Amino acid sequence: MSDHSVSLSRWLIEQQRTHGQIPGPLRLLIEQVARACKRISHAVTRGASSGVLGSLETENVQGEVQKKLDVIANDVLLEANEWGGHLAAIASEELERIHPIPHRFPRGEYLLLYDPLDGSSNIDVNVTIGTIFSVLHLDEGVEQVQARHFLQPGRCQVAAGYCTYGPQTTLVLSLGQGVCAFTLDPEQGSFVLTQENLRIPAATQEFAVNMSNMRHWAPPVRRYIDECLAGSEGPRGKDFNMRWIGSMVADVHRVLQRGGVFMYPWDRREPDRAGKLRLMYEANPMAMLVEQAGGMAVAGATRILDIQPTELHQRASVMLGSRDEIERLRLYHLEAQAGAPA
Repeated sequence: MSDHSVSLSRWLIEQQRTHGQIPGPLRLLIEQVARACKRISHAVTRGASSGVLGSLETENVQGEVQKKLDVIANDVLLEANEWGGHLAAIASEELERIHPIPHRFPRGEYLLLYDPLDGSSNIDVNVTIGTIFSVLHLDEGVEQVQARHFLQPGRCQVAAGYCTYGPQTTLVLSLGQGVCAFTLDPEQGSFVLTQENLRIPAATQEFAVNMSNMRHWAPPVRRYIDECLAGSEGPRGKDFNMRWIGSMVADVHRVLQRGGVFMYPWDRREPDRAGKLRLMYEANPMAMLVEQAGGMAVAGATRILDIQPTELHQRASVMLGSRDEIERLRLYHLEAQAGAPA
């Protein structure tokens, strides 16, 4: 790394001091989250040598079998953030209820939500996984924080980001003024700025989706994928490539780096669920990042960031990425709703 590399802390201070884009408590909160991600990265890197791989005999609130690293990552994020004085409460995909800041610690004005370890099914096979987080502002005058105070539309997020644990440990962050990426320098032990103003190309010839579920999708999604698969001989007149890692952080990171479409749509096996991914812990923060990078994020015909949450662990259909392709998907859903052929 160059001697002139900009650390995450320095970059955040510059946003606060020079540009006035971030309050002091929010800056300190982001630094706390980043420190927790470094600890998680270290645990992931040690892997089998430290006995952290494998599953537990427990399930989380989502009904999913917990991996050892799921629990470790959740505990690291709790311990790192509850004492700093910047938060009023925490919500985790691994916890059934919110975690109010204990009375022995000072209380702040922000709410933190996170998926401590996205892509858990890939932990034991050494595929990129990550942490996703979202920050909301608590309304003034709230004495006792309850779950309902977290139920804000995604457009209300004051910050969002994720950290990937792969060949590199990379922190991607938005404070509402674009998207930047920071790479963990193992020699310095700190995140350093490696990309500014990430932009997603409007057009693409690449999509990421679990094709094994295709027979269960709604007609607008099948229509879109059928057109992609038809290639240059089909109505789109061009060939598409498919990519699917199975970790949302890894698939979305690729979209942010070179464009493309990521989809985890509704399917009819669980018709009463809007989708599989969690609105508050996954869809909202990723939608904010994608929109800040010039892309688009929808749940069918609806902008994800406009969805009004009704419960903490609410699920959503997710389609995000290059604007031209997502707009096409949105229009297909609108046509289906209006009764047009799909």
